[in-house]
Amino acid sequence: MERSFAQEVEKLQLKKGELFHGEGILAVTKALLQSGVSYVGGYQGAPISHLIDVLGDARDLLDELGIYFENSASEAGAAAMLSASVNYPVRGAVTWKSTVGTNVASDALSNLSSAGVLGGALIILGEDYGEGSSIIQERTHSFAMKSQMWLLDPRPNLTSIVKSVEQGFELSEASNTPVMIQLRIRACHVHGSFVASDNRAPVFSTHNPLLKARFDPGVINLPPATYAQEKHKIDQRWPAAVKYIQDNQLNEHFPGDCEDVGIVAPGGLYNGLIGAMQQLGLADSFGKSRIPILALNVVYPLVPEELLAFCRGKRAVLMVEEGQPNHIEEALNAFLRKSDIATEVHGKGAFPMAGEYTGEVLLKGVSNFIDAVAPAGLQADTVHMRATDLVRVKADAAQQLGNPVPVRPPGFCVGCPERPVFSALKMTKKKFGDIHISADIGCHTFGALAPFQVGNTVLGYGLGLASSSGIGHLMDKRVISIMGDGGFWHGGLTTGVVNAVYNQHDSVLVIMKNGYTSATGTQVIPSSPSQPVKPVALDIETTLRGVGVKWVKTVPSYKVGQMLETLSDAMTTTTPGLKVIIADGECQLERQRRIKPQIARSLAAKERVVTTRFGIDSDVCTGDHSCIRISGCPSLTIKPNPSALRTDPVASVNNGCVGCGLCGENAHAAVLCPSFYKAEIIRNPSRFDRIKHRLRSKVIGWMAGQSRVAA
Repeated sequence: MERSFAQEVEKLQLKKGELFHGEGILAVTKALLQSGVSYVGGYQGAPISHLIDVLGDARDLLDELGIYFENSASEAGAAAMLSASVNYPVRGAVTWKSTVGTNVASDALSNLSSAGVLGGALIILGEDYGEGSSIIQERTHSFAMKSQMWLLDPRPNLTSIVKSVEQGFELSEASNTPVMIQLRIRACHVHGSFVASDNRAPVFSTHNPLLKARFDPGVINLPPATYAQEKHKIDQRWPAAVKYIQDNQLNEHFPGDCEDVGIVAPGGLYNGLIGAMQQLGLADSFGKSRIPILALNVVYPLVPEELLAFCRGKRAVLMVEEGQPNHIEEALNAFLRKSDIATEVHGKGAFPMAGEYTGEVLLKGVSNFIDAVAPAGLQADTVHMRATDLVRVKADAAQQLGNPVPVRPPGFCVGCPERPVFSALKMTKKKFGDIHISADIGCHTFGALAPFQVGNTVLGYGLGLASSSGIGHLMDKRVISIMGDGGFWHGGLTTGVVNAVYNQHDSVLVIMKNGYTSATGTQVIPSSPSQPVKPVALDIETTLRGVGVKWVKTVPSYKVGQMLETLSDAMTTTTPGLKVIIADGECQLERQRRIKPQIARSLAAKERVVTTRFGIDSDVCTGDHSCIRISGCPSLTIKPNPSALRTDPVASVNNGCVGCGLCGENAHAAVLCPSFYKAEIIRNPSRFDRIKHRLRSKVIGWMAGQSRVAA
């Protein structure tokens, strides 16, 4: 299965006063247990995936406390779970990757926000914005403002994160509004410690159920209730939220001796900001800053009184806010102008208009601010010189290298079962000419990169087939769509397959059946082959036929020749309607995680173990490297040519090979040079293995001798 957190889960049982030490995600889970949550759900997605994994490994503890946990089929399903908190005083939490997950969940969230909640409702979001992101560059802030849900952005340390989770529930209940808490990549994986509290069994749970259903027409999203709900949001919920934030000091003020200036920053950027200031000599190693800082652990709603009190008496403040629109900076300017306070606001300009504020960006931005305002008591020239020297280090390193460091785009793992499918698709394009291929979200998105360059568009998770519907009727040949099995269950079945069957699309769909949502850590899906909690797996082919797909063929992913033949058949058959090819091959990461412990146990028991590796005969290799261009396997590389008569490097298979056989399959399907060979490595060989080896060695030696005589 996916990474196990069994050992870490033991920390979730720490009692009041004991010191918890661990990762940010684990701290979030502990905070949920300390908050008396009744139910938890979610959908995996980096950087929040491990929260689902931890909860899965903690099922025994959750069951003991009476907490219901569900690995939801989609973010929309997770968001809909929060309806339990609309009528009843029960606390619930859900989690997913933002912003793409929030987009999927938006229908449920908008209705939830309109109706309001009675019990605390917390939405934990993996805010995947910036240079380490794998998704579209958007932020949660705009969505929170649009639906008027409160947004927490805690400082990235375990104490602040745990406090935000616990106070997030209280803020939700105080204002009858769902609350979002966003955790960036670094916050999810930060390590630290905090003083634990006792876990709280929820008042209402699987052990102590609610006895009576509550009906209130005021929370049903129909006119005239919706108009009253909107007014209630503005007149009562918003002021209640602001009051709670003020009374409980959720935002933090850090004083400094340069009182004529200040810095306002979301809590999530605090660590990076302090790190940059330490580099510039503006903060000590303990984080004490010379410039006062207002850290906004709640970025929506803002508290005007706090911001005005911080800015009053200051010549200028620096607003540190990533991305566009710059909601906080605009609001801060509006607050100051309405109150006739002349404090200058520096934000965009000192900082870039868009993009993540990395350490280098923060360092330059703070330096630019110091240059512009020259705070009393600081030598702006000295700060500028430090910044220049620090930035120069990067430029000097690049100059020393001589050439830019090559980019490293993401790619398939060694032995990935999706790579051979893209090899077959590449050969299909060579056979039929340019084909429009609608790609999808998942590991298979990497097929759009070299060496395959297969995939014309990507519109959303499970939407590969749906995105082909417009262009499919306008092309001179059938279009091909790609969908993962995770995307199939997430929404591809209804948005893509059902839509294509109903509208009688004449196109081809390739479903990558690797058994898991592999891109996020191989979490189980309804068709996963091994599910410890839910042993009954659903079948994709049966489901397809059940909704009316007539042409369905399952092909082993690694059989490139068979896949090429099936794709050709799908492109040329006279059978009308949707043609579906299921590429069946287990995720290689998951396979290795399963078989490596088995091999280790067998070796320890002195049992016979056979492993497969592939290699290349350097004397046969032509050196044209077609094999590399058609597979892109990381274990397939080059080495110097052993022949003195040839200078071109030859292909080589390194020790990363997992024996998937793709290189040989490609060589046969694309008719490449016959330089690949398959080798079986036998450890703890049997007596029969040794006899066979001796006989083979003698025969090979005799044949080699005969060939030398003939020569």
